[in-house]
Amino acid sequence: MTEREDARTTAAAAPKVLHIALWVAQILLAAAFGMAGVMKSTQPIADLAAQLVWPGAVPEALVRFIGISELAGAIGLVLPAATRIQPGLTPLAALGLIVVMLLAAGFHVTRGELFALPINLALAALAAFIAWGRGRRAPIAAR
Repeated sequence: MTEREDARTTAAAAPKVLHIALWVAQILLAAAFGMAGVMKSTQPIADLAAQLVWPGAVPEALVRFIGISELAGAIGLVLPAATRIQPGLTPLAALGLIVVMLLAAGFHVTRGELFALPINLALAALAAFIAWGRGRRAPIAAR
């Protein structure tokens, strides 16, 4: 059995409810990271610092890099799966967002901003669900 046939067999065996749950998670996470990414990559740092505080404490290039990374992750969660062109990129995008959230959690801990941890960990858990679901349990077959 080829890898493509195996992916189709695995996807067919996954319950429809799981596919729906994964799509809902993908869209919600993409919306969250898409909005955050656009904000961090386009708004003036002074405006971001007034809203989030921490952008004023780190180099502007780092804030922009984080924003672009979040935006790329958001696109990667939905576009490859929706078009079925390189759908294997979707779980990789989710893994990338897990890394972003774990680094964010560590950053916030060093600053004593423990209130941010539940948000970081919840977003990382949702991304882990997508990485597992689209990577192993219910992958989307390529065209």
